Parts: sequence; C-alpha cells; structure tokens
Amino acid sequence: MNTNFKQTNISNAMHLNEQSENKIWKAASYARLSKEDGDKDESDSIANQKDLIKSFISKKSDIIPTIEYEDDGYSGVNFERPSFQKMLDDIRGGLINCVIVKDLSRLGRNYIETGKLLERFFPFMGVRFIAINDNYDSQACNSQTDNMLIPFRNLINDAYCADTSRKIRSQFEVKRKKGDFIGSFAAFGYMKDPNNKNKLIIDEAVSPIIQDIFKWKIEGVSQQGIANKLNGMGVMSPLEYKKHCGLNYTTAFQKKYKSEWSAVAIGRILKNDLYIGVLTQGKTSTPNHKVKKRVIKPEDEWVKIENSHEPIISEENFMLVNTLLKKDTRVAPKKDAVYLFSGMFVCSDCGQTLIRKYVPSGKTKYVYHVCSTNKKGEGCKSHSISDKALYNAVLETLKLHIDKCVEIAQLLEFINELPLNQVDVQKLQKQIADKEIEIETLNKRKLKLYEDFSNGAVSKDDYNIFNNIYDNQSIAANQSLIQLRQELDDILNNRTEKNSWIENFKKYKNIETLSRSVIVKLIERITVFENGKIEVTPRYQTNFEDAMRYIKSLSDEKIGEERLVI
Repeated sequence: MNTNFKQTNISNAMHLNEQSENKIWKAASYARLSKEDGDKDESDSIANQKDLIKSFISKKSDIIPTIEYEDDGYSGVNFERPSFQKMLDDIRGGLINCVIVKDLSRLGRNYIETGKLLERFFPFMGVRFIAINDNYDSQACNSQTDNMLIPFRNLINDAYCADTSRKIRSQFEVKRKKGDFIGSFAAFGYMKDPNNKNKLIIDEAVSPIIQDIFKWKIEGVSQQGIANKLNGMGVMSPLEYKKHCGLNYTTAFQKKYKSEWSAVAIGRILKNDLYIGVLTQGKTSTPNHKVKKRVIKPEDEWVKIENSHEPIISEENFMLVNTLLKKDTRVAPKKDAVYLFSGMFVCSDCGQTLIRKYVPSGKTKYVYHVCSTNKKGEGCKSHSISDKALYNAVLETLKLHIDKCVEIAQLLEFINELPLNQVDVQKLQKQIADKEIEIETLNKRKLKLYEDFSNGAVSKDDYNIFNNIYDNQSIAANQSLIQLRQELDDILNNRTEKNSWIENFKKYKNIETLSRSVIVKLIERITVFENGKIEVTPRYQTNFEDAMRYIKSLSDEKIGEERLVI
C-alpha cells in the first residue's frame, strides 16, 4: 500500500489537523466488492453500499458528499486498488478530509495495513473515518473501547480472508486433480468448451498453425525462422488472436502496439505438452493470500492429467521436436533453417559434437566436419570427414536399413497370416504362472528363515547358508520370468500391434536424396570415427532388434530358412 508520508505537503497536513469544532467535512464515499465477499451481483452490491452511505450523509449537517470511489472486483487484501489509491492521492491533495465506508472490511481485510491506515495515515492527515455498520466514527470514538474493538474487528476480517483463500485454493486443487481446466484463457490452438468451461476443445480455426509450427521445426526451420514465416503470412499472434476473439487478455510482455510472433513464443508452443493431450496445472502459486508475487512450484507438485483433451500433435512428433530442441542446431548464416546434419553428429572418442569447417581450394570452398574438442585445441583427434562423403555414406547406410525394415515388414506380415499356435501361448502363460508361484514361495521361505533366526531357532551360520541359497534361487527364477515374459510379448505384440515404426521407414523405401525431415525422423545419431568411418544409429533400434529376435525365434518351426536372410 502506498501511504508515504514524506510525499505529503506538511502545511496542508497542519491545516487538516486543525480543531474540528464547527468544521465542515468534505466526504469521500468508498465502496468495494470482490467475488469472495458475497453472492449478489457486484454492481448491485456496490450500488447498495453507495445508497447506504448517501443515506447516512443526508442526516449529517456537517458532512458534504464530495467524491465517490469504487473498486468492483478487488480483494480486500490488495491495497493497490486503483480507486483506493486515487482516494489516497486526493487526501494528500486536500480534496477530501473524510472517508466513509459501509464497514471496516470494505476498507481492507489485511490486519496490518488496515491498522496503519486507521492509526497512522488518517490521523496524520487529519482525516475523519466512519464505518457505518460497525458504528465507528473517529471523531466521536471512545478511545479505550475502540482501541480494543477496532483492531479485533480488523483481525477478524483478516482471518476471514485467510480462511476464504484456503477454501478457494483447496477447491482449485480438487478441480485440477479431476482434470478440470481452471485457467482464465485457453492456450493458442484450444478453446473452452461452450457446454463445459472446465474442458478444452480444439480451436479448428488455428490448430493447423500449431501443426505447421511442429512440421517446420522437424524440417529444420529455426524458431525465429518460424516466427518470421508466420509474420510474413500475416498470421495473428496468440495475443492478437485473443483480442480478435473479444477476450479481455493483457500481458506485461507486449512491447509493440500490435503483438507479433517471436522465437520465444514459438519455443513455448514447441515445449508445451498441452498439444499432446496432457493438462498440466498448478505450476505457480503465491506464498499466501497477502503476497501476490507468483513463484514456480517444484515440478513434482504440478498436477498432470494424461489424455485430458484431444491432442493436436502426435506424441511421436512432440518427443522428436523436444529432442531436437536439446541438440546443438545452429542456423546457417542469413538463413532461417539449420544445416542438414545439425545436432546429429557425435565424436566416437570424446562424445562431443562435430562442427563445420571450410577448407578453400582455389575458388572453391569444401565443407568438412571436425570434432569440436579438437577444433578448440583441447585434445582429441580431428575425426575430419568431408560433407560430401558424409552425405553419401549416410544416404547409402539409411537405404540399406530401410531395405531391412521393408523385409522385416514382409516377414511379419507372413507370420501374421499363419495360424496362431495357442498351445505355445498357453504353455508360456503356464510357465510364467508357475515361475511367479516359485518366486513367491522363495520369498515366504526367506521370511520364515529370518523369523526363525530372530527367535533363536536357527543359528547365524545356518541362516547365512540357507539365505544365500534362497537368494541365488530367487535371482535365477526372476531372470527366467523376465525371459518368459519377453517371449510371450514377442508373440503377442508382433502379431497384434501395428508396427508403426516400420511404416516410418517404409514410406522412404525409394529415397534418393536426404532432407532435414528424413534425417531427424529416421536417425537417432551419427557417430564419426577418426578413419572416416561412420556409424548411423537409426531411430526405433529397440523395436528393430525385438522384431529380429522374434523372427529368428520362429525360423526353425514356422518359416523356411531361405526367407530369413535379413
């Protein structure tokens, strides 16, 4: 609250502190209401407060109504209310010397700040204060009684506000955990469901923009490049779109009259898991109802609800983009896109990235990739490889891997056409159940052994011997259980699940050139060795190995050997 006495004109203060006999008071009526103060319409409640004050003044010959102030929708804890601050300024300027409110809680619900007003600021400025329903008038008060009752009433008002704050916080937490959206505005790409304001639905008018942003990032366009592209296309920024929709949304980050897309805004969208159907709320909070500065809460206290709403972006593309954001993706000079292989290289020795190096030869400059550690002179070898040689090697390696994936797809399709051997499945399920019983029996034996040892029925030496036996048996049983479950998963998953990872490779089976999109979608990393050799680690390598193991496990029984040359 701004009650700085130093800004007050001293002579004016002395004038306002003159004796009150036969004095005419220039009164300000002050009304305030917030949502937690009642269930009536705000405008009606404010009007009722004004009517009460007018009726009171009409019966007083020494009070002249001068100015009316109102703060509709402001908490009593907040003393930065616009009309309230204007009233304090007018008091300092000598325009008014009397303040009248319906009751003390209208002035404020902060025990300390309200006490400063009543005990320091108003008396210092010679201001008469009247709270009608509390029957308090600073000019006619019983000092001993009021010195006890008024602070007590302020304390009750403060406690009421604290209790209300706790209830509201608790209600919000319950709603978050239920998966209800409680934000004031939906994020760009979504809108509140007209039939349920606590649910999000896709805003079809702008959701394609979100999809384009992710698509362009996968294709290698930088965040600033995406922002430039959207601004060039005349696409409204999230802030401008909210204004266009008639939403009363403001932000302290806007610096221009018309908000434009920026790299920061693009980055926020690319990192927001809201677009894959995850509703994350409760990231920030205030320490208490009196401190309005928001602080970031620990991530383990955030409330995350999976599949809360329909996603705009696939989880696969979202994870891919966020992996790219963590890589070193430098933008080409005077370009909006990154280099073809940016962030994909690692040195086989030090694990650091490789950087571009230009080697002139006559009028031509050749591009090489070298270890960044070596380039800095901090050790390691150069691992130098020309851009052209690298391009060709990656393309040929990728084509070979795609061919393998296509053949795997054909073999899995052939296997899926064979009748499922229910006997094999039932046999594995029986073995898994027996192994689980064996593990449970071993755990019970270990517990009984410990109880016997604690009771003195088994010596320490015997306990150690049998405990080691049970431990070894338990380890072996758990390893067998893992292997049996893997065999069952291989049969069921490779026959029933759509192998979408294979489809990602199959769509590029006739590839002849490399693009940024192809590289980031199909390659996890490229390891460069000192002798110019490279190792391409494709994405979905675990899926690839699982499928290979499954196919080979069936080679003797189900499929002719001539079909299994992968």
